[in-house]
Amino acid sequence: MDGRGGSFVAVRRITQDHSHTAEIVAGSGAWIGKGFSCVCVQGSDSDPRLSFDLTPSQEECLQKLQRRIEVNYDNADPDHREALKELWNASFPEEELSDLVSDQWKEMGWQGKDPATDFRGGGFISLENLLFFAKMFPKSYQDLLQKQEGNRAMWEYPFAVAGVNITFMLIQMLDLEAVKPRTMTGVVFLKLLEENDDAFDILYCITFKLMDQQWLAMNASYMDFNTVMKSTQYELEKQLLLLEDITRIEDMPYFSLLQ
Repeated sequence: MDGRGGSFVAVRRITQDHSHTAEIVAGSGAWIGKGFSCVCVQGSDSDPRLSFDLTPSQEECLQKLQRRIEVNYDNADPDHREALKELWNASFPEEELSDLVSDQWKEMGWQGKDPATDFRGGGFISLENLLFFAKMFPKSYQDLLQKQEGNRAMWEYPFAVAGVNITFMLIQMLDLEAVKPRTMTGVVFLKLLEENDDAFDILYCITFKLMDQQWLAMNASYMDFNTVMKSTQYELEKQLLLLEDITRIEDMPYFSLLQ
């Protein structure tokens, strides 16, 4: 991704009881949002000379996912606005949203009043990923949103912007914009996608939980996010490459992270 101006991100300060005590703005080029670059690294098994043949079914599944990836978030699209409202309601069911442009969004870890500006890095699919997570695994989702597990840093990663980063990282790691996968991780993933249309969304949820687990294990703080994301990608690739024979994403050991 290219930088299009802006290098600041809102970070929530979390107290021991997980209440929000202050909003801190810190400079960093690590985040996707208002022009931030991707923190991920290309998969270690990538080789531009490699190309793997797909079955007709796998090719169809990949093209369907690619069509989702190509959709930008559009504030003028009523379906997109409705999805954003759904995300708020799933995240804060007891708090009414005053408007789609509101300071309330900062509670979720967006950079400003308008989440639409943060979807540039991940497109509409990054909103779909978050909404899928909130609906399908609400306990795990709320644990991450509210930072309820482990000893948290005073300078925490912003939940929502981290979610957009994870979407982008997975797209790059799995080489999903290529006509055919050029990595073994991409090949393994397409087997999972062929079995379950929701495989990408489920893998997103797994990755978010894994990232938070790495964050806690490394006693990370805001400036460590790059390192945490790289470690998360490494662990995810390693598991996918060790499980070439699995056909269901639910059989991944890391699936047990979800509640």
